[in-house]
Amino acid sequence: MKTENIKIGKMHCASCAVNIEGELKKAEGVKTARVNYASEKARIEFDETKTSLGEIKNIISKTGYEVVESQERPDANKKKVIISFGLVIPLFYLAMGPMMGWPELRLSIGWLILGQMILSSAIVVLWIEIWKLGLKGLLNKRPNMDSLVLVGTAAAYFYSLVVAIWWFFGGGGEMPALYFESAAFIMVFINLGKYLEAVSKGKTSEAIEKLLKMGAKEAIVLVGGKEKIVAIEEIKVGDRVIIKPGGKIPIDGVVVEGKSSVDESMISGESMPVFKKKGDRVIGATMNMRGRLLVKVEKVGEETMLAQIIKIVEEAVSSKAPIQLLVDKVSFYFVPTVMAIAVLAFGIWLLVGASFSFALSIMVAVLIVACPCALGLATPTAVMMGIGLGAKRGILIKSNKALEMAKKVKVVVFDKTGTLTKGKIKISEVKAWGENEIKRVLALGASLEKNSEHSLAEAVVKRAKEEGVETKKVSNFEAVEGMGVKGEIEGKKYYLGNRRLMRQAKIELKEIEKEIETWEREGKTVMILGTEREVLGMMGAEDEIKTEAGETVERLEKMGMEVVMMTGDNERVARAVGKILGIKKIVAEVLPKDKAREIKKLQEGGRKVAMVGDGINDAPALAQSDLGIAMGSGTEVAIEAGEVVLLKNDTGGVVEAINLSGYTLKKIKQNLFWAFFYNILGIPIAAGVLYPLTGWLLNPAIAAGAMAFSSVSVVGNALLMKRYKEKTAKSVV
Repeated sequence: MKTENIKIGKMHCASCAVNIEGELKKAEGVKTARVNYASEKARIEFDETKTSLGEIKNIISKTGYEVVESQERPDANKKKVIISFGLVIPLFYLAMGPMMGWPELRLSIGWLILGQMILSSAIVVLWIEIWKLGLKGLLNKRPNMDSLVLVGTAAAYFYSLVVAIWWFFGGGGEMPALYFESAAFIMVFINLGKYLEAVSKGKTSEAIEKLLKMGAKEAIVLVGGKEKIVAIEEIKVGDRVIIKPGGKIPIDGVVVEGKSSVDESMISGESMPVFKKKGDRVIGATMNMRGRLLVKVEKVGEETMLAQIIKIVEEAVSSKAPIQLLVDKVSFYFVPTVMAIAVLAFGIWLLVGASFSFALSIMVAVLIVACPCALGLATPTAVMMGIGLGAKRGILIKSNKALEMAKKVKVVVFDKTGTLTKGKIKISEVKAWGENEIKRVLALGASLEKNSEHSLAEAVVKRAKEEGVETKKVSNFEAVEGMGVKGEIEGKKYYLGNRRLMRQAKIELKEIEKEIETWEREGKTVMILGTEREVLGMMGAEDEIKTEAGETVERLEKMGMEVVMMTGDNERVARAVGKILGIKKIVAEVLPKDKAREIKKLQEGGRKVAMVGDGINDAPALAQSDLGIAMGSGTEVAIEAGEVVLLKNDTGGVVEAINLSGYTLKKIKQNLFWAFFYNILGIPIAAGVLYPLTGWLLNPAIAAGAMAFSSVSVVGNALLMKRYKEKTAKSVV
């Protein structure tokens, strides 16, 4: 399967997006197709053996839209809008001047009619694209907003044209009722609205554009001991790149020489610079502050962290939340329904004795006032802003569904190691039993653990090095999941792990049980070393708790959420950590493969559960949860594991992600309310329901202005999200 993003031009409303999506989904080989009206992009997953990108583009073109290779700027329409106003102002004077009491133009009726006809025809020709697209929509049996405009303006224009011609060839007479100015005004106002909408939509995608511009364009590569400036596309894995003070780091890599502070705020949202030395990893697009660094390239192109972040953000923007799918269904039936209402209103007014021109005015007003654009923009514009705000703060939200789900979470489950704790484990105590010495215990333990990738193993090996202890060769090594390790050293079998491993090896622990319990009550993870049914010694490992973890737990509980800590560690150690953090519910001694089952238990009764973990060992639990939140750690962030990725590796991001979700959802609901309210109110008024009581009728030109305003107001409300501050969003959750 291949996935492609295609930029689409000439989309004028939500119905356009739904129509394109419908045609693409019918095509053979297309697995999924998502068209986003706000970003004007289609994200298509297809089987290359059954269809091609060229065929998919042809489908879009045949539907009546345009595949564009580059971002079309709103300024492209600006000139046409200015010309339109240059034509419509004199037209308005000719048509409405006498009614408004303005100074009379000394022109005959014939010249007044001819002037209106020429000016309105020029405007129609200028914006003829709307009629073409509207006609294609009707012919394809997928009417859209342009189809509404086509029927409304064409009816007004051609009716006026016939009346005007009849006047000229029928002998003249009094000034006939013409609607040239209505047709022209409608087209001008609608296109003005589209221009303002395009400008506004461009602003909602600023966050994504800034991400795209963040990467460096060139780099200084060390070639044969000499510095050479090359384009970023030419850099290969293994190259050595020089980053001077104040320079942008162009790629992901590891420092091989030098020391410096690096500003990683553009990637992680963390304001404090991070100190880097030999062996530390650096991320492309971050800024070197002081020292000179020599970096060995590890990742280039689409593999870099920045590229992955951009990919996530673009996928999130193109995805659709459940609430948007409902809106799409409404948009699909909206245009045909409006057309039916317009024809019905036209017929009813004729039946009750109204003139043809009066009924026509009613029909045109109904067709024009209806606005699926506002409905189509309500969700995606707010989502684009919400995802952009998150990205700026080091919170990667991978889908609209995740954004919507975060607001519904009632239980937050935290993994312990690397999530609530820093994951920097150290061996704080070592004890030998019997005639054994501490150095022997360390030597045997490190010999076993040097074959393991567990964080505890790393701590044991590190302590052994610090003590100057040499390790020995191990044969028949085996890592026992959730228990420890075992292997043979010099023909003898050794075990290093927790109680469960000792029980499995039938090693008696009665004599040291009290000592183990004491260490565990102090929050130490105990590793016991034994062989041939006897204990040789034990080690106590400690992991520093993150400074912000306690505050995070407190804030979540104040928001009405239940906080749970889930860990593979034993009950006493887990409760010791839980007590420090104020977590009441502890699920301990859980194997990685069983964590998903524990999440399922918490979901009983329909409660929505968020799982916060390191994104690697916790992958099954993250997948089972309603919202998986992966803690990021530099370039090794497990991007595929969670639906939300916290690049700061800070638990406070959990609270902010939930708050941001609530704030965005609030904006979506506001937008949808006003979009529906506008249409529910506007269509009946345009149909003339108030006319018998008040004598008030909605002019088609005013209807066009109101329709344009509704779309711009929805986008404007989304743009207000730029003012978002995390502390002010607490009230929305």
